[in-house]
Amino acid sequence: MDLLLASTSPIRRTLLTNAGVPFRWEAPKVDEDRVKAHHRGSDSDLAVALAKTKALAVSARHPASLVIGSDSLVSVAGRRFSKPADRAEAAEHLQFFSGREMVLTSAAALLRGNDVQWQHASTATMQFRALTAEFIEAYLSAEWPEVAYCVGVFRLEARGVQLFNRIEGDHFTILGLPLLPLLAALRERGVMPT
Repeated sequence: MDLLLASTSPIRRTLLTNAGVPFRWEAPKVDEDRVKAHHRGSDSDLAVALAKTKALAVSARHPASLVIGSDSLVSVAGRRFSKPADRAEAAEHLQFFSGREMVLTSAAALLRGNDVQWQHASTATMQFRALTAEFIEAYLSAEWPEVAYCVGVFRLEARGVQLFNRIEGDHFTILGLPLLPLLAALRERGVMPT
């Protein structure tokens, strides 16, 4: 069965590759801001809607393939954040996150054609430690531009782990893909061995 990942995220590709999932990937080319502007639900609902939108975009070009769509959202103090536009905005985000709790929601959906076969969202909470301006500058000097594609301005698998005092939630959710539920859904569909 042809499996496609509707994502350009290197970490999502790495997670699936390391898990032994046979897949190809393709950029979904969707306007995420448009989806966000028209959505009034919870973070979980919005993350699923974005995952489905990405999967639908790729599925339209490959209707016979099973397509994985995925997305992650970050909320801090009731405010949703997008990927930083540039390094200065990344620094502003980190200053805002300092000492606060982040709620990170990752979602995935499986589609074939227009048929949503499965969807899932999971949430993690992450407590930022107090960050000094000097630390933020040194952190971005080491991590930019790699964290430019990260909605929370961190890679937990790299120096991003230094940002937090406490993390509660599934490791894969934090990395941007609810991998264990996704693997179960792929096994149910015969993509992975049982």
